[in-house]
Amino acid sequence: MRRARNPVQTAVWWVKKQPPKVKTALAVLTGILVLIFLRFVIRDHDNLFVAAEFVHAVGIGCLIYKLMKEKTCAGLSLKSQELTAIFLMVRLYCSLVMEFDLHTLLDFLTFLTTAWVIYMMRFKLKSTTSDDLDNLPKYYVVVEPFTAHYVFALGIARFLSCAHWILQVLDGHSFLLNVLGYGLWPGMVLLSEIVQTTILADFCYYYVKSVMDGQMMVRLPSGVV
Repeated sequence: MRRARNPVQTAVWWVKKQPPKVKTALAVLTGILVLIFLRFVIRDHDNLFVAAEFVHAVGIGCLIYKLMKEKTCAGLSLKSQELTAIFLMVRLYCSLVMEFDLHTLLDFLTFLTTAWVIYMMRFKLKSTTSDDLDNLPKYYVVVEPFTAHYVFALGIARFLSCAHWILQVLDGHSFLLNVLGYGLWPGMVLLSEIVQTTILADFCYYYVKSVMDGQMMVRLPSGVV
């Protein structure tokens, strides 16, 4: 007698069978529904930013655990971490100029931990780094668990941050909009958040797919990362 499938497994199996356009439409629809849910459930939308920083911190915690326990940088891209640090520095500067509040403290702590990861990769564990991750294209990429957890957490954090910005724009009377004005800047910030979220959403899909398949490693086709 065939064992009944778990509803979640059934849904995942159905999504796997769909063509890319349908998967994209489903992802967009899911994102919109989640945004609607967040708008009506969370009164203070700044909490989304705090949640995003918390999830990001959890992801960085996975990297720190990996570096401290395994003493290896295998699977990590130094350039990606350095680009992240540059992004965080710019955001920290903007936060200092515009807000100087809890957001600033969270940005500062996130930057410090990212800087520590870069220090470990560039100096303490330099012999274990792989230039291939930054220079050579691959037909497929296999991401080890701790790195996969970090990137997945980063994807969730970017979505929450993107939701924070979208809801701020929809509110129309937020502090951030008053600071940035109502010209080109809000649109540029929102567009950058959407682009980052879209890029990481692809990885999150393969992460969930690998977890549902019971795989510890996340296998990505060429072009995903």
